[in-house]
This record gives sequence, structure tokens and C-alpha cells, in this order.
Amino acid sequence: MSTETDRRLLLIGPQDNCLIVCAPLAAGESVLVEGVPVTLPQAVAIGHKLARTAIATGQKVLRYGAIIGSATQPIAQGEHIHTHNLASDYLPTYTLEEGQSYVHQH
Repeated sequence: MSTETDRRLLLIGPQDNCLIVCAPLAAGESVLVEGVPVTLPQAVAIGHKLARTAIATGQKVLRYGAIIGSATQPIAQGEHIHTHNLASDYLPTYTLEEGQSYVHQH
């Protein structure tokens, strides 16, 4: 089984289940993901993610070896991962007191 992946897709950490898009990809374009040819139904911008492997609903998505969110629906190998199919697991580490704001005061 070939694990060859298009050079425009970057695997950051060996345990990651997503790849980072390093060059604009056009709708209808075919890319190789872990040896599997995938035709993109839509354009994908630089910095966005494609699924390295199939990801099940509820499964954690890893980028840089860290959990970035959970799949809200099944994501096929090579599919665009974004807000339409990923819920962020980001939890703020700060709180605001009532009446506070982030307006910078001089």
C-alpha cells in the first residue's frame, strides 16, 4: 500500500489525522492522500485541513499532535475539514469578571 501524499499537503505530526494545505487547491483537482487519489469537490485555501484518514463522527481531530476538535459528521479521507464538519474543542483559559472587557486602556 502506497503512503505517497501530494507535496502540497503537509503532515505536521506522525499521529495527526489531518494534513495542512500548503498551496491553493482548485475544485475538481485530484490530490493523492496516503496513496489514495481524491477529487476535491470544492476549492481549499492555504492553511486549511484535509482528512489524512477517514474520521468518524465524534472522533478527535489532531493537528500538531494536539486535539483541535471533534468531527460532527463522518469525514472521508481527503475531505476538507472546517467548521461545517468540525466542532472546536478549544476551551478558553481565561474568564472575565462581570463588567470587564478586552478594551485596551492607556
